[in-house]
Amino acid sequence: MKKIILIALVFVLAACSMGGSEFSQNQKKWNDANITHYRFELNISCFCAFRDQMPLKVEVRKGEIVSITTSSGSVVANTDVSYENFSRYATIDKLFTELQADLGGKADEVTVTYDPTYGFPSTINIDFIKNAVDDELYLSVAAFEKLP
Repeated sequence: MKKIILIALVFVLAACSMGGSEFSQNQKKWNDANITHYRFELNISCFCAFRDQMPLKVEVRKGEIVSITTSSGSVVANTDVSYENFSRYATIDKLFTELQADLGGKADEVTVTYDPTYGFPSTINIDFIKNAVDDELYLSVAAFEKLP
């Protein structure tokens, strides 16, 4: 009986390691797509003062933020007080960085869904401290568009 359990465990571990984690598979899919210019809507939901500005329209070229625009159409300048809060999630690579830290133990609970075509995180729900109130962060990407 012990041999059967041991063999089953070996197969399970081998199956898990063959494809890598869901995170790494999707990050690879994103990197392999080699999209250098894109636009998307970013919704940051938390116990924050800037909720009325969501969703943000973000344009990114070669990994750099080209522009961030609020739902009312106002451009968020890099001198704006909210720019730092917005820019930390305003590229797909930054979303992967945040997600990797959270999955690595920065947060108590993380749920994520990935875009089936390009692999980027389309929704990220983070609960930093499971039994605390008002520490949750929700990020979502919508209306993703590859630009020339």
